Amino acid sequence: MVAPSNSLAVAVYCAASLGKQNVFQLAALSLGHALAEAKRPLVYGGGKCGIMGIISGAVIDEGGQVTGVIPYAIHAAGGEMDKGNGVPKTESVAEALQEKRRGQVIVDSMHERKIEMAKRVGAFVGLPGGYGTFEEVLEVITWNQLNIHNKPVILLNVLSYYNPLRELIRNGVREGFIQPHNEKLCVFVDGPADHKDHESFNWGQAAIDAIAAWQHDKIQTLPFHWTKDTDTSAIPNGKASIKEMNGGLYGLKVTNAWLKRVWHARSRSGRI
Repeated sequence: MVAPSNSLAVAVYCAASLGKQNVFQLAALSLGHALAEAKRPLVYGGGKCGIMGIISGAVIDEGGQVTGVIPYAIHAAGGEMDKGNGVPKTESVAEALQEKRRGQVIVDSMHERKIEMAKRVGAFVGLPGGYGTFEEVLEVITWNQLNIHNKPVILLNVLSYYNPLRELIRNGVREGFIQPHNEKLCVFVDGPADHKDHESFNWGQAAIDAIAAWQHDKIQTLPFHWTKDTDTSAIPNGKASIKEMNGGLYGLKVTNAWLKRVWHARSRSGRI
């Protein structure tokens, strides 16, 4: 398998809306503060609204480093729009959402955004979110399975929000579509058994601990050549050269180029 990343940066996937429960907002604050304290840079989707705005503001408030990656079309339209109907529940949340200096990297497309985020980080954390969050989390889990990268994917299961996803994965195992060992490619942090304690729980530290505890050498990936010139199936953990470690990233670039060709072909044919 490819060697694990040495990057301390963490990509956080989350909503551009606030959600209706106060605990979702507090969990984002907790994670932002923990990332800054652990000196782990935040890489996220670049939005100023919703959970995106909370976590980036929280990291900045604690002196941490923030990089937002945003497609040009969204940037030109004024940024990621709030897709929900939640409101700030506390003064600390409102403060985190105030205008702050957030570094931005502008890319051409949504596909390039995901690749740019993935190549900058050593781990991924998912907070509660909507369609975009679901898709991003599942994609980086798949990239682990395909041996494109070797990085932990941690889901903060606030108020058991991600229980349906966990059950979906387990159903995939039961029905023979997911290998049993690949259930471990996604780590769920459940918090206290009593949901009443979720507001005071330190979700941020729990995420940091889960990243540190992830056993990268225990995952099993598909044994095949991801790119023509680089065999990523048998690189010893911790012994890969820079050239070998970049093989996974090259694979992402090849995937992105292929997706672009398919997109343009379908656009010309009128199928999109």
